[in-house]
Amino acid sequence: MSGAAYDITEQEPGAGRSEPDRPAGALGVADLELRPALEAVLMVVDEPATEEHLARVLQRSRRAVALALRELSDDYTRQGRGFDLRLVAGGWRFYSRAAYADAVESFVLDGQQARLTQAALETLAVVAYRQPVSRSRVSAVRGVNCDGVMRTLLQRGLVEEAGTEPETGAILYRTTNYFLERMGLRGLDELPELAPFLPEADAVEGDSPEGIPSFDVDDSGDSQTDH
Repeated sequence: MSGAAYDITEQEPGAGRSEPDRPAGALGVADLELRPALEAVLMVVDEPATEEHLARVLQRSRRAVALALRELSDDYTRQGRGFDLRLVAGGWRFYSRAAYADAVESFVLDGQQARLTQAALETLAVVAYRQPVSRSRVSAVRGVNCDGVMRTLLQRGLVEEAGTEPETGAILYRTTNYFLERMGLRGLDELPELAPFLPEADAVEGDSPEGIPSFDVDDSGDSQTDH
């Protein structure tokens, strides 16, 4: 009888034993309800989280995580919540719903203007559609010097260096994942079909930096060409 009692005691989960095979702090993560666990994690991310990362952290299969994320996103939309869960730049993150953009802008800016200038938006558009592209080519397409606004875009993390042009040695630029995140795009293939309307750089100016006249950049970072 004493042997039987001992066997029963050993079958109790966790009775007098630790679980050395499980890392400290991870005990019970796999037992948490998946959808609330995903919400809790996504509340603290500072960049879109991939399904693979979320699955690893929550100790679930990627398929289960992907399904739960899409169900949450659909639920928020159906309920008309002020926030949205979107797949952007290869990962998932909470975003304010577009219908409430004015409320968010009013709170965040509080009367301060923080938007990109028209010149910066035009330059960013050329980089997005022609990347990788040099500053001289961007200037040729726009017809104005873009050195100032390119520095602004670099400082804001919207564009980055992408090597050099073989023919001229000019630095090439491309958009970043942060650009995709801010634009709400999964990838560059989701950009609107505007590229056919952009003029060919060769038809506007030469390929080399020497083909672009020098300019004095004004305080706005944008200046007109001299003709």
